[in-house]
Amino acid sequence: MKHVRTVEDVMTHAVISVDRGTAFKDIVEELRMWNVSALPVLARDGQVVGVVSEADLLLKPQGADTAHDTTAEQLMTRPAVTVTKNAAIAAAARLMARGHLKRLPVVDGQGRLVGVVSRGDLLKVFLRPDEDIGAEIRELIAYRLLPHGPVDVHVHVANGVAYLNGSLPDPAMEDIVVRAAGTVPGVVGVEADFTAPVAA
Repeated sequence: MKHVRTVEDVMTHAVISVDRGTAFKDIVEELRMWNVSALPVLARDGQVVGVVSEADLLLKPQGADTAHDTTAEQLMTRPAVTVTKNAAIAAAARLMARGHLKRLPVVDGQGRLVGVVSRGDLLKVFLRPDEDIGAEIRELIAYRLLPHGPVDVHVHVANGVAYLNGSLPDPAMEDIVVRAAGTVPGVVGVEADFTAPVAA
């Protein structure tokens, strides 16, 4: 079973980019050819130094035809809003929502471009099979949260909603289990009905 937890799990690895010296008309051609609305701008070492978008191109200097000598460095928005490949999917979604962004460049620990993630990529987690989601919740409960004590938790997932029932040794654990289940990518809701274990 593949766990889907980080941006790296859903991002597109093949990325089109431009360098600082790319000319205006070449940027337009790349956007048209690849049917994207923005491109990362890279330094020579592969670090993302900015993003040039369709909106940036529309704001190019006016007057005589300056397109031939206008470059990505002059047009780009900086600093670029990026996300690391190890970032949680939810964190990337919040970053996109705050900035009203459609795509984010994905970088490694040194700020070098390794991919791009779009809104559509982030939404893919909600297309995971219920069986995969349920298996990940069971593993999370069994191996990470409740390694000790009499735990009898049953998990059923239907249309992304996780239904949890059974018994927990401590009623205070219910909140922990529910919160943990809610962190599994693809879960859209959690409903729990736990009881205390029956004394021997």
